[in-house]
This record gives sequence, C-alpha cells and structure tokens, in this order.
Amino acid sequence: MIELKGLRKQFGDQVVFDAIDLQLSRGEIIVVVGPSGTGKSTLLRCINFLERPDAGQLTVGDLQVDVTRATQAQILALRRRTAFVFQNYALFANKTALENIAEGMIVVDRLSKREAHARARKILERIGLADKADAYPASLSGGQQQRVGIGRAMAANAEVILFDEPTSALDPQWVEEVLGLMKQLAAEHQTMIVVTHEMQFARDVADRVVFMDEGRIIEQAPPATLFSQPRDERTQRFLKKILAANPA
Repeated sequence: MIELKGLRKQFGDQVVFDAIDLQLSRGEIIVVVGPSGTGKSTLLRCINFLERPDAGQLTVGDLQVDVTRATQAQILALRRRTAFVFQNYALFANKTALENIAEGMIVVDRLSKREAHARARKILERIGLADKADAYPASLSGGQQQRVGIGRAMAANAEVILFDEPTSALDPQWVEEVLGLMKQLAAEHQTMIVVTHEMQFARDVADRVVFMDEGRIIEQAPPATLFSQPRDERTQRFLKKILAANPA
C-alpha cells in the first residue's frame, strides 16, 4: 500500500537520511524509534512533501511518484492520501475546535460548511471533545489540542496518518489521553507511521518497530523481537539507554 524506495534528503552538505526503503501494508502500524537528530521527523515530512526529498520513489495506494520529477498535481494527490499530526499541534488559533477539524473538508474536499461541520461534530464525539466544539485552542489543554489535531487528521480520510512525536510537547498528565486515542485508531485498523519515544506504546500497538540511526534504517522487527533480541549493537545501546530512563 505504501512504499518508500531509495529515499534521500539533505540540507546543503548535510545528508539527513539516505537509501531509505520501507513498505507498509494497509492497516499496519509502524513505530519509528532512534536517537534524536537521525532524520525520523524529516522522513515523515518527506512522505507528504512538507519537505521535498532529493531522491527516491514514493508510492501511496495507486499513486507512484518519482520525487525528483514530482508535479504539483502529484504532490497534492500525495497529501490527500496522507494526514499529518504535528508535535506542536499546529492548530489555527483563530478557529474553534470544530472549525479546525472542518477546515480541510471545506478547503480541500470542497464540502459545504454545513456538511463539514456536521462531520466535524461526529469526529469531536469520537475523540471525546463534543463539549469543546466552540472552544478556541488557547482555552484547551495540550492534550485536548493534540486530540483536535488528530481529529483533523481523521477528517482527511487519508490512507495513512503520520504522527510526528505527538506526545513530546505535552505535560505528563496529558500523554495518556493522546496515546489512548491513538490506540483507539489502531484498534480500528487505521494505517499509521508513528515517530515516538513512547516505548510502551510501541510494545502495545506497533506491528513493526523500525530503528533508525545516522540517517539509515538499521533494523526492523515486531516489537517483541526488537525489544528482546535486537541484532545490531547500535539498537542494543539505544534500547538499553531509553528503557533504563523509561522503565515499563
């Protein structure tokens, strides 16, 4: 369903990642882990062209794109097939929770305001924020803002949702409510690629954990295998350090 082939990105002389090959089936959940600065978030941003990759091919559903020749029409088509959840929420400060969720349906999907708002209210019910429809982001907790961000991604009906460290900006008391919503989506077989340091979430939800270091995929395996029997020394060192800091 989704394939990255030979994907490469660099800024100036700095290569962020290179030779990234990754396949993802419909309904599969991949969690990407690794040290900070190894290109995980940039990789997500390249999948829907928030950053333009420098080489490689992207396939989402029936759309295949050579990134060096991607047209604006292809980029827009890719973005319709992917939805992005930002670590800093990225909500419109001047729009209510309802309006933030409805905006993409109005602008991108060309739904009427009435229909978009009706769908947005149903999404607010699903994410447990029906009573916050008229609230502006400034009046919401971090956890509530991120749930609205996830609701906006849900409204896109995308083939895959990309989560860029969705709990990293949250105070500890709000982390579980966001992870709970993500687990709900996982139970509904929503295809997801998640960059996170939440190892317990990876254990509980991921079909596959991908370890990246120095801009490359070092190894990947089901969580039970990767966490108990990592093959590469770099994976072993990373897991020892992060699991010691965040025991289950």
